[in-house]
Amino acid sequence: MTKQSPKKAIVLLSGGLDSSTTLYYALREGYQCYCLIFDYGQKHKKEIIQAKAIAHKAGCKSVLVKISLPWKGSALLDNKISLPRGRALDAKGIPVTYVPARNIIFLSFAASYAEAIGAKTIFIGANAVDYSGYPDCRPEFIRSYQAMLARGLKTAVEGSAIKVVTPLIHLSKAQIVKLAVKLKVPLHLTWSCYNGTTKPCGTCDSCRLRAQGFARAGIGDSALKI
Repeated sequence: MTKQSPKKAIVLLSGGLDSSTTLYYALREGYQCYCLIFDYGQKHKKEIIQAKAIAHKAGCKSVLVKISLPWKGSALLDNKISLPRGRALDAKGIPVTYVPARNIIFLSFAASYAEAIGAKTIFIGANAVDYSGYPDCRPEFIRSYQAMLARGLKTAVEGSAIKVVTPLIHLSKAQIVKLAVKLKVPLHLTWSCYNGTTKPCGTCDSCRLRAQGFARAGIGDSALKI
């Protein structure tokens, strides 16, 4: 009997709670995961270090792609733009931490990687419930991007489309925390803070959304004990 080839998947891994939970979800679903990590000019490299550590802990191959966005346009890239602190988590509008077209760029690299190695699935930890309002995290964006892939890839034209999977997109942060615990995600390795200090700042949007999720889940955050 011929041994069946493993299902290959590309997982976008930032080192944060959502992407790490997505990686462990994909592993549970039986995928052979290839982690794609980006150095896109962030103000700090802490999340890259943690993403590599999480991929290693999961026993997955990781690839670091370094790209340049010299026009910046985000508080995550530009030292002249201050990171917001204490902003209302339900505030209207898109915050200055939005990176122009980031998920469009990242998913395009993932699609290229997937087509090159014969992977049929891309996992991304996009979330549209407890999030900062980024337009490229919404279900309608993912659907539109999926439609574009169906028309722009050789594999799709030949009848073997690559699918973008977003297992967390409709979950609250508390539900994501509970899922992460169930999947045994090494939460102590994850890094969500927009700052690259020794410990999470606790005041940026990402830290506060994470803290809110852990509090509502009734679970302590092991990453705060580092």
